[in-house]
Amino acid sequence: MTRPTRHGHRGLRIRSLAAAIVLAMPGMALAQEASEEPASDAPTLDTITVTAQRRVENIQDVPMAITTVQSEKLQVLGSGGEDIRFLSGRLPSLNIESSFGRAFPRFYIRGLGNTDFDLNASQPVSLVYDGVVQENPILKGFPLFDLDQVEMARGPQGTLFGRNSPAGVIKFESARPEQEFGGYGRISYGSFNGINLEGAVTGAVGEGASARLSVMHQRRDDWVDNIANGSGDDLEGYEESAARLQFLFQPGENFEALFNVHARKLEGTARLFRASIIRQGSNELNDGFRRDRVSIDGHNSQQLDQLGANLRMRWDLGSTALYSITGFESVEAYSRGDIDGGSAYVFPPDEPGESLFPAESADGLPRHRQYSQEFRIESDEWGRFDWQAGLFWFNEKIDVESFSYDGFGGPQNGYAVQTQDNTAWAVYASGDFDVTDSLKLRGGLRYTDDSKDFVAQRVVGPFGPPIAPIKVNPSDTDVSWDLSAVYGVNDDVNVYGRVAKGFRAPSVQGRLMFADATLPASELVTVADTETVLSVEAGVKAQLWEDRLRLGFALFRYTVNDQQLTAVGGASNVARLVNADKTVGQGAELDLEAWLTDHLLVTFGASYNDTEIQDDDLSVFQCGSLCTPKDPAGSVPGTLRIDGNALPQAPKHVYNLTARYGIPTSHGEFFAYTDWAYRSEVNFFLYEAVEFTGDPLLEGGLRLGYAWNSGDYELAMFGRNITDEEAIVGAIDFNNLTGFLNEPRTWGLEFKARF
Repeated sequence: MTRPTRHGHRGLRIRSLAAAIVLAMPGMALAQEASEEPASDAPTLDTITVTAQRRVENIQDVPMAITTVQSEKLQVLGSGGEDIRFLSGRLPSLNIESSFGRAFPRFYIRGLGNTDFDLNASQPVSLVYDGVVQENPILKGFPLFDLDQVEMARGPQGTLFGRNSPAGVIKFESARPEQEFGGYGRISYGSFNGINLEGAVTGAVGEGASARLSVMHQRRDDWVDNIANGSGDDLEGYEESAARLQFLFQPGENFEALFNVHARKLEGTARLFRASIIRQGSNELNDGFRRDRVSIDGHNSQQLDQLGANLRMRWDLGSTALYSITGFESVEAYSRGDIDGGSAYVFPPDEPGESLFPAESADGLPRHRQYSQEFRIESDEWGRFDWQAGLFWFNEKIDVESFSYDGFGGPQNGYAVQTQDNTAWAVYASGDFDVTDSLKLRGGLRYTDDSKDFVAQRVVGPFGPPIAPIKVNPSDTDVSWDLSAVYGVNDDVNVYGRVAKGFRAPSVQGRLMFADATLPASELVTVADTETVLSVEAGVKAQLWEDRLRLGFALFRYTVNDQQLTAVGGASNVARLVNADKTVGQGAELDLEAWLTDHLLVTFGASYNDTEIQDDDLSVFQCGSLCTPKDPAGSVPGTLRIDGNALPQAPKHVYNLTARYGIPTSHGEFFAYTDWAYRSEVNFFLYEAVEFTGDPLLEGGLRLGYAWNSGDYELAMFGRNITDEEAIVGAIDFNNLTGFLNEPRTWGLEFKARF
């Protein structure tokens, strides 16, 4: 079969999107007629409450860009067994990618993120799960199941959420225990013998006490044949389980305590790197490429075990309320892969499975402990003025191990270790004042102290001598703040403005496995100084057409000073931290949700992000893999100047669309649900190269089903990536033109019961 050309893929994308539009057009025409005089019993949009400002508020009254994802949409997007990356592109300005498989997602909001694959990497997007910050990137991959809501607050969140949130915060809230007995179960079967199980049960366990048990299990067979070891499927399978047990204690109206213990276990395939799948001189898939085949001579495996707990307590003191959030997280992980992605070594490599030289390595997290404690007090309806203040403490201790192998699945020939002890504490206060019935002002301030004790050494080097322990102790203090105003034009429309300063604490990179031992310690272990961001945002939020249409629109511009960037790979395959003098970003975002007819609900999200690195003197090492750089040469041989480049993994355009159409019957409802996400091209690295530019990507999903007994039961057929898009979403640049791919097309059947 002839592989579709690039133009063929684009034509397929256009036809797919056109088909979705055509399906929606009859509903749009009916919507125009209905908009003239909506029926009194027409469906309306429920009020969305969020906790982006640490208190429950109507999303329309919060002066910042916020997007939420409700439980039904989460279930649809995750129906194929995908990990947390299924959210990528499903919210404006959000991109998520990974070179580590299901275990290590990297988040980007408004272009700000970190491409570093180190287990000690710092990210500018903060993830908060049930009130507890998940600092280590491995923790950020905890599965999404039995959730009440997802919130994404864009822009710096340094006042109420602290350090390492200059890009924004993504919050996950689990469904809480209830006194009334109930629950649900979901089971699906699909492509590659994929099985997905999810369920929850809740109810009273005594007077004033209730519990909720939530479980999830996902598995998929191997479906990629490693032809280097004969026929048979060997790779891309996984088995993952997770559980959450909650106890809610409410002895009276003045106190409640919610205890949560959760666990995760993952076994499967690490990220599958594919040698020479990028055609030299272009960013197209090489001739002869097949998604279901590779040829590697190294091992590939991944294991992860996570355990965590938190306790959230609230005391009602009358005019104030006191909160306490105690969190603990621990994770152990190990991932080994054939990094060169091939089994034949020639020069130049130009066929899939051919590399310049063998490379096989592994990373492990044998010890990780994170503790956090927060106390917060807030006013309770003080009239025109309300406030909150708090104290926060955080400590994380980790050990990171790196291993190198002889490249043919053979014995270990290198070993390096990193240890880090990170302690941070903060004090903060925030308040809002109703100047008039229409105008509300807000402001906040936070002081943070952050320090790290870091040690790295190479015990055994595959190509060089050991490197004695190198110690660094970066620390800094910073003051974050925000000021905002929201003005009610009328009962349905609010306009707002916000200016905010956030920061990211100093970070350390000490991957010594392949480092040149003759370099000074400051170049072997690199430290990135504190980065700060100043963001200005203005927008409008409206709920119109008798609560059948809700929209949010924002314009923003930010400047990052001393931005922390990670130069990964290069000819020597060494990651280094650098600070860019300045990065500027600007853009616009739109969220829209509407009942276009009584039976058609549509959501649409769009964002434009223009980012630019501004540093005349900043250069990074270029690829060592026969690529075609587009940047000018730096002053040091083998380097490229990146001044003027866009940030990596920062698409200018992100669009998403969902449409749900229901046909009621006497006993239930037939429904069709489609969802589409588009992102424009991205750079994989800080430098620009022809081969390492990811093409635009459009992926769609479809769900057809029948629900009955007031929605208690549902049977549906689903498909993910229904147009079977094949796209290179990341690359390895130190060896040959190695890349990795998006998820394949999957189909399945699902049954859900609620009781």
